Amino acid sequence: MENPALKALGDFRWPPNILLATWHMAETGDIPPEKYGYNHEVGDSGGGFDRLRFKFPDKPAIELDEAEIDTKVKLNRRNDGRAEITIDVPWYGGGMSFGSVSTTTQLSKARAAVAFNTFSCSGEGGYMERLRPYDDHMITQVATGLFGVREETIQRVSIVEFKYAQGAKPGLGGHLLGDKNTIDVARMREAVLGISLFSPFPFHSVYSIEDHQKHMDWIKHMNRRALVSAKVSTPTDVDMVAVGSYSAGAHIVHLDGGYGGTGAAPDIAKKNIAMPIEYAIPKVHNFLVAEGARDKITLVASGGIRTVWDVAKAIALGADCVVIGTVELVALGCVRCGKCESGRGCPRGIASTDPVLAKKIELEWGTQRLVNLYSAWEKELRLILKRLGLASVSELVGRSDLLMHLDYTNDVEH
Repeated sequence: MENPALKALGDFRWPPNILLATWHMAETGDIPPEKYGYNHEVGDSGGGFDRLRFKFPDKPAIELDEAEIDTKVKLNRRNDGRAEITIDVPWYGGGMSFGSVSTTTQLSKARAAVAFNTFSCSGEGGYMERLRPYDDHMITQVATGLFGVREETIQRVSIVEFKYAQGAKPGLGGHLLGDKNTIDVARMREAVLGISLFSPFPFHSVYSIEDHQKHMDWIKHMNRRALVSAKVSTPTDVDMVAVGSYSAGAHIVHLDGGYGGTGAAPDIAKKNIAMPIEYAIPKVHNFLVAEGARDKITLVASGGIRTVWDVAKAIALGADCVVIGTVELVALGCVRCGKCESGRGCPRGIASTDPVLAKKIELEWGTQRLVNLYSAWEKELRLILKRLGLASVSELVGRSDLLMHLDYTNDVEH
């Protein structure tokens, strides 16, 4: 018998079945059983990844051992003498700023990244000292407000990301309301205690590809080994933005679509401005192929990646890997109440700087929840690739022929 309380959970993109399945993975490290209604791995949004399905063959062309399937992704394709970085799974943790989430949340994400030889991102609020043991698996972010940006921290990491825009709120910049600007946050951001902090849009020093290149050169001069990523939203000319970032010297182009963001993004912006990520990925992928640059740049997608099935669909559309965010918070117990930015923040202590609320999550517990999630995702991704007869995740890149859209087919759902 279904618990009536389930009806109070989630929303159309994160219905109860996906929340329960994610919690199951975070608790056990195993693929959820079908009783969660997770066999189609979709929500109730009526669009996006929820309308895409894989066309699995009745029998794969080759029989594969799951353990032999390669899930690694190379991040530096420019062969420019900088760090040759390969991650073991085709995802890494997105930027969650110091101030927007608790210290325990940031540290749990970093430790899970180490466990799976991938990355987590500090977000735009500065790079706290407690992350130093995880430097080799951290991305530090340079955003328009330049909060907490220091040469010393840029020199410590392997990847530096310029955040030009966010898919959940393009044209608005970042914001942190005064209640969450505590003593520690103000010190890190070099700001005044209790004052709301807003990042402008855009970088007022960047109005051309040449200006963009100067930004890249600045980072490359400060850190001779680091890769540089450009995080952009998805305007209609996102393909031109991507090829411009490649021309400016970026190693990674990070597309952030309109489904992203947590409860901290304004409702007026979410899902109303940026292009949905499932349209942006093939648009950019195909343009880079036509320009002869696709094999020289790593294309990363984010903005609404909820399940490993979304990961696989994004890669089939043309991405090399994805960035995840909200699903990590869900694994830590998020119920999608949408109160991340207000007052003391999340009542569960996940997205809170309040010292009392933040104690609700223990570091070992949070780390294990994310490690378990990653483990279940890796197992399920290998099963998906096995069913498709693909020996590596790189073979899935751009294979949109393996997908069908329910609006344009009469095929039975798989």
